Amino acid sequence: MKKITIGEAARRSGVKVPTVRYYESIGLLAAPSRSEGNQRSFEPADISRLAFIRHARELGFEIEAIRTLLTLQDDPNQSCASADAIAKARLVEVEQRIRSLMALKAELEMMVESCGHGRVDQCRVIEVLADHGQCTHSHH
Repeated sequence: MKKITIGEAARRSGVKVPTVRYYESIGLLAAPSRSEGNQRSFEPADISRLAFIRHARELGFEIEAIRTLLTLQDDPNQSCASADAIAKARLVEVEQRIRSLMALKAELEMMVESCGHGRVDQCRVIEVLADHGQCTHSHH
């Protein structure tokens, strides 16, 4: 089986080379074997693991959650209740963020709609930004 260089592993997994090294340093990725020239040599399983980590990061999972998910993946015969709980917790975080972004959107819309497009000393956008108490939503 042909060993894969770190550059090729990064390209195939979509993870940058420094990030591959970082994941190795924090234990998300086992230290790969080394060539005679002391270069890292990766295997297809390492590429799959890196892709898993990249995808989990894209979905916003924190490093410790990914560590737990990888541990679960390494023992596929156990219950998936822990994985479900991690995903549900992430979903709650996303829903909270959506609510916050919707409040932010509404506040920005109100600021823009209230603007008379006159002078800055009468600008509603500037007034609201200068005084958070004028906002209609406190959580944005």
